[in-house]
Amino acid sequence: MAAIMTKSDLKQFLSQFSFRTGIIIMICCIPCYIFSFAQIMLPISATTKWILWVVFFGLAKTFQYTGITIIGVEGVKRIKRFWNKKKNESA
Repeated sequence: MAAIMTKSDLKQFLSQFSFRTGIIIMICCIPCYIFSFAQIMLPISATTKWILWVVFFGLAKTFQYTGITIIGVEGVKRIKRFWNKKKNESA
């Protein structure tokens, strides 16, 4: 019988991954966002467009939130420090 993974089990599993892996997963959401909206231009039926939008937008959100969960609070602070440092260097 398969065990059911609880919320804390999932967080513990995702915390095993590195900061770099979290960033890579977050970057994976970009092509999904692009395709979820770019497929509107394809010459296919509205139903197919809707299905593709739901699938790719859902994948993008999944990648985004999984990446944020992996990098955690300290990772988010690290990214903010990096962006602020770059902003101050350019000013």
